[in-house]
Amino acid sequence: MTIDSQSDIDGLRRVGRLVAQVREAMLAAARPGMTTAELDRVGERLLADQGAQPAPRLTYGFPGITCISVNEEAAHGVPGERVLAAGDVLNVDVSAELGGYFADTGGTRVLPEAAPRDLRLCHAARSALDNALKVARAGQPLNLIGAAIEQTARRFGFRVIENLGSHGVGRALHEEPEHIPGYYDPQDTRRLHDGMVITIEPFLSTRSRRVEEGDDGWTLLGTPGNRSAQYEHTLIVTRGEPIVVTLH
Repeated sequence: MTIDSQSDIDGLRRVGRLVAQVREAMLAAARPGMTTAELDRVGERLLADQGAQPAPRLTYGFPGITCISVNEEAAHGVPGERVLAAGDVLNVDVSAELGGYFADTGGTRVLPEAAPRDLRLCHAARSALDNALKVARAGQPLNLIGAAIEQTARRFGFRVIENLGSHGVGRALHEEPEHIPGYYDPQDTRRLHDGMVITIEPFLSTRSRRVEEGDDGWTLLGTPGNRSAQYEHTLIVTRGEPIVVTLH
């Protein structure tokens, strides 16, 4: 999507604020002994209260309201009977449609007692997002986003999951530009332009460079023992600082 009017900005901000609120509420509500289905219902109530539709279900028929991924699950985890435990690395990915606009966001938290490595992983992924936002400027090469993410991951001693990445969003959950890698691809000649609406979502991991689809047909899994962290914002590209619509 490319912004055409102030009403586009206002619509994206409305849905962006909502998914950010849901993201933070779910991460705060998570506790050992809770099932991921119970946590998903927290998001379901908040979205329904505002008349928003969960984007994964609306777009793909996903069997949940939000994507909840734990430990070896890197993304697209299906809420269910899995019981959260102390020390789990928990990712919540929330996307929704409201008034014809879509926004997508995510965050990761380690349930106490947290291992130092897992806390460092979360800090590295947040830093990768911050650094990528600094280079997301109209006219700049799109691959600077991946370069910033990859450089940050290496600095902290972690890996980038290469077959997960950022994407266009706005009038649909996934739009052009398609897959925006989380690593530097010198052959990617695409450029950012003014008004472009995209996500930036670094996926950093302790072991895995790629993930595979699980038996449920949805959940994306790293190697056994892998831990990963993802943070995500939806933003509007400008010639200056981007307009981040999923700030809480």
